Amino acid sequence: MAAVPGLESQHSLIDRILREQTLRTGDSWFLIDLRWFLQWKEYVETGDQNSSAYPGRINNAELFEDLETGRLKERLTENEDYVLLPVEAWDLLVRWYGVEPDQPPIERKVVDLPVTQKVEVYPVELYLCQHSDMDSSVVVFFSRADTVETVLRETQRQFGVPAEDETRLWVKNSDGSCERLRNIHMTVLDACLSSGQTVIMETRNKDGTWPTSRPHIMRNTLDDLQDFHGQPGVCGLTNLGNTCFMNSALQCLSNTPPLTEYFLSNCYLNDLNFDNPLGMKGEIAEAYADIIKQAWSGRHSTIAPRIFKAKVSHFASQFMGYQQHDSQELLSFLLDGLHEDLNRVKRKEYIELKDAEERPDEELAEEAWRIHRRRNDSIIVDIFHGLFKSTLVCPKCGKISVTFDPFCYLSVPLPMSKERVMEVFFVSMNPCRKPTQFRLVVPKAGKVWDLCVALSRYTDVPAARMVVADVFSHRFYKIFPMDEPLNCILERDDIFIYEVSGNIYDDDMNDMLLPIYLREKTRSRDYSDIYYSTILFGHPLLLSVPRDKLSWDNLYEILLHRLSRYVRRPDSDEEDEEEDEDSQDEDIYSRNTNGLIEGDEEESAAANQEHDAGSEGEDNGSELSNQEMSSEPPNGEAEINNCSGGTNSESPELDDCPPSPVPLSRQPKRKCRSSRPCRRKRLLFTFQTVNSNGSTDRNSCSEDGNSVSFHTQPYIAIDWDPEMRRKYYDEVEAEKYVKHESMGIMLKKTPVKLKECINLFTTVETLEEENPWYCPTCKKHQLATKKLDLWSLPEVLIIHLKRFSYTKYSREKLDTLVEFPIRNLDFSEFIIKPQIGAKSESFVYDLIAVSNHYGGLRDGHYTAFARNKDNGQWYYYDDSSVSPVSEEQIESRAAYVLFYQRQDKIPQPTAFPPHPDYSSMDIASDPDPDTNGTNSCSSISNDVTSCNSCDHLEAAASTSFSSCNSEIRDLD
Repeated sequence: MAAVPGLESQHSLIDRILREQTLRTGDSWFLIDLRWFLQWKEYVETGDQNSSAYPGRINNAELFEDLETGRLKERLTENEDYVLLPVEAWDLLVRWYGVEPDQPPIERKVVDLPVTQKVEVYPVELYLCQHSDMDSSVVVFFSRADTVETVLRETQRQFGVPAEDETRLWVKNSDGSCERLRNIHMTVLDACLSSGQTVIMETRNKDGTWPTSRPHIMRNTLDDLQDFHGQPGVCGLTNLGNTCFMNSALQCLSNTPPLTEYFLSNCYLNDLNFDNPLGMKGEIAEAYADIIKQAWSGRHSTIAPRIFKAKVSHFASQFMGYQQHDSQELLSFLLDGLHEDLNRVKRKEYIELKDAEERPDEELAEEAWRIHRRRNDSIIVDIFHGLFKSTLVCPKCGKISVTFDPFCYLSVPLPMSKERVMEVFFVSMNPCRKPTQFRLVVPKAGKVWDLCVALSRYTDVPAARMVVADVFSHRFYKIFPMDEPLNCILERDDIFIYEVSGNIYDDDMNDMLLPIYLREKTRSRDYSDIYYSTILFGHPLLLSVPRDKLSWDNLYEILLHRLSRYVRRPDSDEEDEEEDEDSQDEDIYSRNTNGLIEGDEEESAAANQEHDAGSEGEDNGSELSNQEMSSEPPNGEAEINNCSGGTNSESPELDDCPPSPVPLSRQPKRKCRSSRPCRRKRLLFTFQTVNSNGSTDRNSCSEDGNSVSFHTQPYIAIDWDPEMRRKYYDEVEAEKYVKHESMGIMLKKTPVKLKECINLFTTVETLEEENPWYCPTCKKHQLATKKLDLWSLPEVLIIHLKRFSYTKYSREKLDTLVEFPIRNLDFSEFIIKPQIGAKSESFVYDLIAVSNHYGGLRDGHYTAFARNKDNGQWYYYDDSSVSPVSEEQIESRAAYVLFYQRQDKIPQPTAFPPHPDYSSMDIASDPDPDTNGTNSCSSISNDVTSCNSCDHLEAAASTSFSSCNSEIRDLD
């Protein structure tokens, strides 16, 4: 033991320390009783070691209110009750004089207050307890400069909880609510902890859950958990409602060994970044850690990721609700969120990029990666980030711009077919022929004209005599011009192609295109004879009629002829109906918006005089002569065969078709002159001009006698009385159609290899007009050529197969089979970074996980294949269902996102894999290219039948296509 210095030396030493020591935040100072300190000063100033002023041991008894708890008396004042000594001075006095037994040292820290620094004499007094026993608490004092981590470690020490156990703290507020202390790096002062508050420590359960989350688990599940012990990592995820996309992405990440080990070993706790403005305050990382801890505890067969889903929805509004989303988009958000939440760089510095200036690629790449790591340093960067080289070349001046950019995954294109298959319904001019469904192969970049040309090969009808329309909800959603691109027609659209009599696209032709809608009059609520509205029904028609022959009488006869397959003409005893003498003739064209027939007495009388004048058999008001009406159909469609003549022996559906009707113009109306009731012609329907939606539009036409002319593109509705529709309109026959043998056509889809997709990714392309490059030499934006090359690859390489193709007008999913290797995928041929001798890197990868997508664009289902890191066995994850599979079952058309790990980094299995019977495994097979899959999370309602869902393609089979005009349409 060192000798005690002389009294003068003691005095000068302590005095120097007190004069030189300044307050610094976080430094410790000690309280010492003022009376003892003054006694010591008197003693050392005497210079006599045998003086009676000897102070003895340091005694702070007068400062304590309770020695056992260490609580000080209230309202102690510096330099009146105590003095403050720095650590060095305190240690010297203790060594020279000692401390009274059972008196704890009164150590206090310097805290940084808003306006000053001071020694904290009265620390924060906290009551510490465990979540499992909240009635038993201990009192511990903490400085406001202490961190929450200090509180956590002290709580663990007080209750004997091992430091390696994962724990977290809650603070109980005055209103009884509890709040998480998330940021353990925050000080007690910043955490707003005050004396008297209770801090609760919660320890994670063995099954990976937290005690506070147990109420979210159903009781019967809790009972099962006590006895369940399974393979860690082999755990399903409950589908919360169209969350299969999230489950698939989570299972792939969960089976990424380095990332999972990072969370299981609690390394993430030290990296949580609560202050990153680009992050999610550590909440996404903590929620993901909970999923991993539970899935790899071996205590669960399935878990419900409700809290994780809520966190994702909170920070990414696009994932709110329970709509179907893309697993790759969720994966991109999650990797970015984890990176920012775990970024070890607390404050990102601004770094100005230097110009390439003809420097070598090695120097540019090293500089780019160094700058990236100075701002981004996380486990995600360590595992998933690579570097590629981007080269832009100006097409005008030849300026070359080279940059090196980091990437987290590769989105590689798939080779696309230049053709597509379209299904259409062909409506012939022959009324006795049922509509026929065809499957046509057309160019993807083609026009509507190409669709008509393809159909013409089967029907022998010239493409110029076809009109293409999108039929939706009993009306024409759109009538396409011949130069319209085919990519504006979606797969779900119901496309009808109508045969017309002439080339309506020829300006020299005199034909007019008439869209015809069918409507039924609906009665008013008081069941009177007044109609107040109409509803559309059936399938619309398209007619071409010569303008100089267009009249309501002729149009009536034309439509009777075109509808003759399913509209029955009244029998001879039904032809006429009795009418009072003063009643008027019924007009074919309704002049009332509600469909009623109206007319005044003068109009009726004038009409009767005109009919009397024409009583010899010819109606002068008609635009067609008797010779024209007898020689060809009323609209001049000479190509229509007479149904009763049986001219088409190959079409059995032509039998028993009624003959062409006698024109109304050839059946003169006569005025009754006797007292007996008059009889008049019975009309099945009346006409009304409408707009494209089928609503009444009375301003689109003008009449000159019985002739009609239109100012704009006309739309005409034929309005049916409900009784007439029921009696003369055959609903079943109207909905029948036949399938052509072309419905068996299938495009042959040749499998492609994954390396072909990588080659496409590195192919030179020209920038689109919406995304030009600013050339610093030309001083303007240019459509430069761009080429991407791989410079370095990460430990875990994620490859996203771009199966979903989106354009301005169309969306489609490519179900091409991509052949990818399970083992030994060598990327060496794609790496342009020079490899030198022993420093050369390995670029050989093995597959560890696959995210699958079954179905189409409107609906679908996500699953996953993944290799367990512990036993090396592959498993199939279908939401809550998990089953082992063989490697031969992994490659499929559904593969969407591939996870590869560098071969030299893959850990060796530590457990023996099971020996399952693969033949009994129920795995979703490849969806048929013409169906939307059977395991859809957002499947179409059962009462809506798709025209593409027929299993048997029989050309002559008559079927109903009432469902083809679905009432639901995505208008975006």
